[in-house]
Amino acid sequence: MADEPLVLGIETSCDETGVGIVRGTTLLADAVASSVDEHARFGGVVPEVASRAHLEAMVPTIDRAMKEAGVSAKDLDGIAVTAGPGLAGALLVGVSAAKAYAYALGKPLYGVNHLASHICVDQLEHGPLPEPTMALLVSGGHSSLLLSSDITSDVRPMGATIDDAAGEAFDKIARVLNLGFPGGPVIDRYAREGDPEAIAFPRGLTGPRDPAYDFSFSGLKTAVARWIEAKRAAGEEVPVRDVAASFQEAVVDVLTRKAVRACKDEGVDHLMIGGGVAANSRLRALAQERCERAGIRLRVPRPKLCTDNGAMVAALGAEMVARGRAASSWDLSADSSLPVTDPHVPGPGPDHGHDHVHEVSKENLYS
Repeated sequence: MADEPLVLGIETSCDETGVGIVRGTTLLADAVASSVDEHARFGGVVPEVASRAHLEAMVPTIDRAMKEAGVSAKDLDGIAVTAGPGLAGALLVGVSAAKAYAYALGKPLYGVNHLASHICVDQLEHGPLPEPTMALLVSGGHSSLLLSSDITSDVRPMGATIDDAAGEAFDKIARVLNLGFPGGPVIDRYAREGDPEAIAFPRGLTGPRDPAYDFSFSGLKTAVARWIEAKRAAGEEVPVRDVAASFQEAVVDVLTRKAVRACKDEGVDHLMIGGGVAANSRLRALAQERCERAGIRLRVPRPKLCTDNGAMVAALGAEMVARGRAASSWDLSADSSLPVTDPHVPGPGPDHGHDHVHEVSKENLYS
């Protein structure tokens, strides 16, 4: 519908330069420029390399998204950008670009939370989010259980990783198995031909006295690495597919078990799963099985929307506009540890100056 907010979103929290354009809950464009190949030889993301890649890709990716959406920049109702959490240098590139475009176009600026965006993107796939919704977000940087009663203002953390995130563990085990980087997709592929019950790897933080909703994958990672090392030291062949399947099963078992438990404990009948690891086929299958048994409706976006992208930022920005949330002020800054309890970073109030955009000092634009 024409009266639904048209918002451009910019995502640069890690190694993906994402630009999305959304009208209401309809996705018009989702352009991504990835620097993953530049990081592969290092076995992980190098912050300086990511920042430079964002800088080089920003304008071409925005131009590509505008062309794909078939809209004019002057028609935008706002520009949203990931303000945090993420890599500080990478975030700064996105925030600076969003400020420049918003200033030049005379449009309101919305600094939004990366994790809240991962939840909101599901609206582009399955329609408006039920309130409340339980969200399990799993990626290379975080494993979190979040309860959202209002995606624009009220997201409550239920649990989080206390050491390695699930995606980080996937990357490290793939490295030990010499499978390359990133580890998630390749382990998923090998696991499909392996036996998930071949090796009894540990399930972290699942004891009766352990935190109910927190996650720990450091011990699992160490146990798998030591098992592989012992096989190699004994001159035995490592059954890569069985190791991949057994490791993957240990991860998704814990993730889904805790997510379903949180839903039951809070009386929430919807579970949303997002983040890059949500593209994992076994996580999706096991979550579906357990949710069906518990009477919980599962919502998982298609894999492309699970990984970092500009569409998710645009989706949350559009929701901010639709609900009349205050725009961010021009001194918006990147916050690498922005808490999820801050779904967005507003300005000081409704008269923060967006109606008089050309009166804003240029010094503040780049602060």
